[in-house]
Amino acid sequence: MLFNSFEFLLFLPLVFILYWFVCNKSLKWQNALVLLASYFFYGWWSWMFLGLLMLSTLLDYTYGFFVASPNRQQAKLFLWLSIINNLGILGIFKYYNFFATQFQSGFEFFGLHTNPVLLKVALPIGISFYTFHGMSYVIDIYRGHQKPVKNIVDYAVFVGFFPLLVSGPIERAKHLLPQVQKRRFFNYPQAVDGCRLILWGLFKKVVIADTLADTVDLIFDTYQDQNGITLIAGAVAFSFQIYGDFSGYSDVAIGTAKLFGFELLSNFRFPYFSRDLAEFWRRWHISLSSWFRDYLYIPLGGSKNGTFKAVRNTFIIFLVSGFWHGANWNFISWGFIHACGFLPLLLLKRNRKNVTDVVAQDRKLPNIKELWQMSSTFAFVTFAWIFFRADGIHLALSYIKQIGGSFKDQPIQFLLLPIGKFIYIAPLILGDWYLRRNERTLSIFKSNVMRYSFYSIMFLIVLSMIGVKKSFIYFQF
Repeated sequence: MLFNSFEFLLFLPLVFILYWFVCNKSLKWQNALVLLASYFFYGWWSWMFLGLLMLSTLLDYTYGFFVASPNRQQAKLFLWLSIINNLGILGIFKYYNFFATQFQSGFEFFGLHTNPVLLKVALPIGISFYTFHGMSYVIDIYRGHQKPVKNIVDYAVFVGFFPLLVSGPIERAKHLLPQVQKRRFFNYPQAVDGCRLILWGLFKKVVIADTLADTVDLIFDTYQDQNGITLIAGAVAFSFQIYGDFSGYSDVAIGTAKLFGFELLSNFRFPYFSRDLAEFWRRWHISLSSWFRDYLYIPLGGSKNGTFKAVRNTFIIFLVSGFWHGANWNFISWGFIHACGFLPLLLLKRNRKNVTDVVAQDRKLPNIKELWQMSSTFAFVTFAWIFFRADGIHLALSYIKQIGGSFKDQPIQFLLLPIGKFIYIAPLILGDWYLRRNERTLSIFKSNVMRYSFYSIMFLIVLSMIGVKKSFIYFQF
């Protein structure tokens, strides 16, 4: 089920009414309803893969008890069984075909012909997210940061909570499980904030991202026929498309969770206002970046064991992040580009310069230095997005080559298309700038009449465009 669908607009209020008016007197009933609703939400896409989600949940739930054993040898054995199990599920469904075709190409290079058996099944939605939930839970138990959950329904809600099930945020057991295990009571201000986030998230997805998607698809699909300015416009449009698409999903997820008394982790904090690449990665897909930091980068030694290991670990983390996004060399190259961009900050020890504040912290507008920092960071990120969006490295390189060699000899109408669509970016930039100090404070008018008129207009615009359903970009990951 998609957030940007009429089915979800019917599903959400129905579950909300049952949750607060039928199951509100019992925590067990609340969690049971959330779990059933979550499985229904996931099964709406594919009942076949619902079994895989349930199997993964059951295995990690069981592993948790063995990993908590005082016998450290036994605990470590089951920790690795959990990791192998989760990575094995990912490997089979997400990466098997990639490795099979790569081995085939390698053998053919030496004159050996093979005919590998390829899986002809769709990638299960959300598999990269719920397997990471399970791994973090078991690893935290092994580290002594989390105790095994006895109630399997509570644990299943943590793994499969429908707002975050298919595209995150990637939650931690120590943050979400206590909320699952504690009875929730209706909180009106929290629910209002949730509705605002849902509306803003749907606006970013349906009105901004989906509108830009048509332009992006046209430019990338016909890049050989476009001039350099149009190609640059296409790359910029994709930067805002993927941001509006994914941050919009996160806003809807966080807002929906609020309606049921849950607070999820933030996933985006205005990354395109970042003053360097390190700040960008503290603001973009925060739940994934922090997951890799805590469960891969730090265990590898982080940046505290010499320059060589710091550089090595930086490249590992970015390459793995790229590969997490998809079994394709263009995603790996995207990660490699970001690693190269991050490297100077690491070597000069400037990667933690912009950690606590936001741009123009005490001012309405940025200064010239901040404008240059944000612009250069955005330009680098946009360049890397070309590799992310293209269907292969050779296409990305051809796209970039076309930019450099085609600034003339194109009719003016090729320029009017992206310029006309760029008007949709303005609300996103202005909204983010207004909210940059607190991404969850969305009240912008003191007058009730102005506020509700504004929300009503936004809702009507979203409703008029929600019928054209386009899947969220991160569903494929």
